[in-house]
Amino acid sequence: MVEIGGRPILWHIMMIYSQYGLNDFAVALGYKGEQIKKYFADYSTLTGDLTVKVGNGDHPQVVQHLRQPHPNWNIDLVETGMETLTGGRVKRLQPAIGNETFMLTWGDGVSDIDIDALLKFHRSHGKLATVTAVRPPARYGHMRFDGDMVTAFEEKPQTAEGWINGAFFVLEPGVFDYIDGDMVMFEHAPMTRLAEDGQLMAYRHEGFWAAMDTLRDKHNLEKLWDSGERPWASWEK
Repeated sequence: MVEIGGRPILWHIMMIYSQYGLNDFAVALGYKGEQIKKYFADYSTLTGDLTVKVGNGDHPQVVQHLRQPHPNWNIDLVETGMETLTGGRVKRLQPAIGNETFMLTWGDGVSDIDIDALLKFHRSHGKLATVTAVRPPARYGHMRFDGDMVTAFEEKPQTAEGWINGAFFVLEPGVFDYIDGDMVMFEHAPMTRLAEDGQLMAYRHEGFWAAMDTLRDKHNLEKLWDSGERPWASWEK
């Protein structure tokens, strides 16, 4: 629920999917899950214009929501336990997801990823799981040398060391069989076993991706939002 540009980052993530026509969501709730429930229960009131008529006696208060476009979302807010780890939370979403292909991502990362292209890639290989691989900008400037002479300096270039897990998964329901219980990290045993079984493919995303893991990350995303650049917010373009 940490905000970027006055909206929770969860809203930003859901908008990334919604612009591709994906409007059915299952949100795994844990610590402070009641705040997420309250936000969506009050969504139209918090984000729309209101007309309030206050009367006396036989004239009760009337609240009218003025016309204002809102995403056409269907959201299952699922209690998945206070101590449950990421894999266990995914497993607990199974009744809400059913027996069909689904997408999964974490609640702290945004990207300008092409969801249609990601889904097309997943369907092309026929495996159980696709993970989006990204190469985020390096935290510090990078220097190249000739002896002690600096021959090149790049301020926070994209890292060249390798690809990392950027979430934005596409998964088949068979993935649930790789999750043994609540105390399983999805990024550990399930992904390791999927890779060992040849069931994990990587969609390489060369564009923008950022995770909000620290206060510094939040400030960086806020700066992008305030500048109007907002690379992940293509719904505004």
